[in-house]
Amino acid sequence: MALERTLSIVKPDAFEKGHAGAIIAHLEKEGFRVKGMRLLTQTRPQAEGFYAEHRGRAFFDELTAFMSRGPVVVMCLEREDAIAKYREVIGATDPAAAAAGTIRKLYGASKGENAVHGSDSLASAVREIGYYFPGCEVSSSAAL
Repeated sequence: MALERTLSIVKPDAFEKGHAGAIIAHLEKEGFRVKGMRLLTQTRPQAEGFYAEHRGRAFFDELTAFMSRGPVVVMCLEREDAIAKYREVIGATDPAAAAAGTIRKLYGASKGENAVHGSDSLASAVREIGYYFPGCEVSSSAAL
């Protein structure tokens, strides 16, 4: 197993409902170490830049409006096999299909408002972490 980093976003729906702290605690209990954390409210152009790979898809406008409607918590997380483990811990995109005890099952309301975002590959993690943590904003101790 390799030490990896992944990006996590506590989305506006979870932040608005007061679940950010519980989600962060859940991730720490699963062995993730927070290497960088920011609270921000994205502009629509920032959300569009982050989700640029989805431009042209039917859900793009709804997604970027949602992700810019209020505060989010973005985190760079680190642990062994971080990307695969994070995907396991957050559960399926649709909270109704997510396994019991996963973050999306516990805190998600729908496929669109599912509490968290996470990198789905090493390449995505590198791009996504760089988008929110440019330069030296992330604590060092391991390479991606």
